[in-house]
Amino acid sequence: MKRQEHTGLDFVIDKLTNSIENIFTGDSFQTEVIVATISDLKAITKKKGWQFNWKSEFMYPERDIYKLTIVNNEHIIQGLVSLEVKSDHVFMHLIESAPFNKGKNKIYAGVPGNLVAFA
Repeated sequence: MKRQEHTGLDFVIDKLTNSIENIFTGDSFQTEVIVATISDLKAITKKKGWQFNWKSEFMYPERDIYKLTIVNNEHIIQGLVSLEVKSDHVFMHLIESAPFNKGKNKIYAGVPGNLVAFA
């Protein structure tokens, strides 16, 4: 019998906040998580630094893609999550911070934490 290889979580929750926090100024910004549309994802490409092909997630009708944005600024996506609601749990297929919210030069902390808390 072939052994199934398990992969662990491959994201870091950098900070638990009720909002996202600007790394440079320390200012906090309230966020909202809303359903993303296919038109939201036109600018979400690997060429622009995103790791996953988010448009392909729309091929799965059982999954919903949600975007994290700052309140009153819904056009700048801070992060995305793909969720599938099962009868007894919610399955998180993908989660990703915007390219400008990754690494040591990221702008905002708390993006993954907000998305996981929403899920």
